[in-house]
Amino acid sequence: MLMRSSTPRPLHDDSIGLLTRGYRLGEHLWRRTEPGARAVGMRLLGKPALFVRGAEAVSLFYDGDRIARHGAMPALVQNTLFGKGSVHSLDGATHRHRKTTFLDVAYEDEQVARLAPYLEREWRSEVDAWAAGTSRRSAYEAAIGAFGRAVMRWAGLPGTARAKTRWAERLAQIVDGFGAPYSLAFLSAQFNRAWSDRHAENLIMAVRRGELETVAGTALHEWAWHRDETGVLLSPRLAGIELQNVLRPMIAVARFVAYAAKRLHEHPEWRGRIATEAAERGSLTGGPLATAFAQEIRRTSPFVPMLPAWATEDVELDGERVEAGDRVVLDILGTNMDAASWDRPADFVPDRFVGIDDYEAIETFVPHGGADPRTGHRCPGEKLAIAGLAAAVSALSDRRVEILDQGLDVNLRRLPTMPASGGRVRGCPFHRRG
Repeated sequence: MLMRSSTPRPLHDDSIGLLTRGYRLGEHLWRRTEPGARAVGMRLLGKPALFVRGAEAVSLFYDGDRIARHGAMPALVQNTLFGKGSVHSLDGATHRHRKTTFLDVAYEDEQVARLAPYLEREWRSEVDAWAAGTSRRSAYEAAIGAFGRAVMRWAGLPGTARAKTRWAERLAQIVDGFGAPYSLAFLSAQFNRAWSDRHAENLIMAVRRGELETVAGTALHEWAWHRDETGVLLSPRLAGIELQNVLRPMIAVARFVAYAAKRLHEHPEWRGRIATEAAERGSLTGGPLATAFAQEIRRTSPFVPMLPAWATEDVELDGERVEAGDRVVLDILGTNMDAASWDRPADFVPDRFVGIDDYEAIETFVPHGGADPRTGHRCPGEKLAIAGLAAAVSALSDRRVEILDQGLDVNLRRLPTMPASGGRVRGCPFHRRG
């Protein structure tokens, strides 16, 4: 087979494309090369880069011997979302050591099971309020509160439900504003980042002074007493940042819930199937159909369109090359919807995930990163995210509520994005009368 020649690097910088094209930047870049290509040259922040997709790209991107993540994302963006010095900025043995605590706290099945009753309670409350006509919260707004209260109770945090909701709203605003450094939303995100860092640091110090009791195995306890690879406790500020990196991803799932409202409105047959499933099981959590629907939302509507990393040595993929010190950029959306890996990739087909228990084995399913969560950069909180989103899908399928069709359009230029209205919900008059 003839190897195709490398595409010439553009003279202009593609960084501006993230602002002008957003989630459609990948489509634009792939037009520069042949259909089905796995790699294409680009220029990012003034340097050559390689844009990659598909199973081959995932294998390359998560190869720790050739690729490093530290410093690849602009510091202003990374520190606003994840916090300065967080696990997301680490590589190698230091990354693996700190990630062990994330795995213990969030990834183990018993931890996911421990979250389920909190999700059940919070989402039942939201559905009851919609059905009674006492709530005007959108699906997104309801999810921020429901996920925030659930995950903070699960993590062992003190405080009232109102206080938990307020902090969840701050964390949600950080997520909403981190990707738009040109905007007022970004300034608000930085403000809320600073407030949240102080609040989390105070919690850690209260635990260490013995003023706040914790339970072993909860996120608050484990981060308060986490030691680095040399045996030294993390600073209270850094321990608080990592505590937030357990809490905030769960609250970020609220953006997927807005998509859930949109997709359930577009696919009423699935609403019916999921409502029946939840009624038969007597639970909003753990439903196989709701979980399959949640997975298809994650496949088709990823949080970010791409992720950057550094090549630590010269690398080549599909005839394209970059040198050590250049960036390799994984096309998250293009990999999740890769025609070489998925049947009818552009269609919303939740049935493709029915009966799929080991979703991590699907190499090109990377909405929360790829590879092994124990050794790579895959998010250890992915199971919690799936459980939370599936519970929300079941809640939004309740026959007592109605999803309105206004504001379900999505601005694909904005990072991160979601349906404009957040998914408006109200009590269904027919079922309320009944």
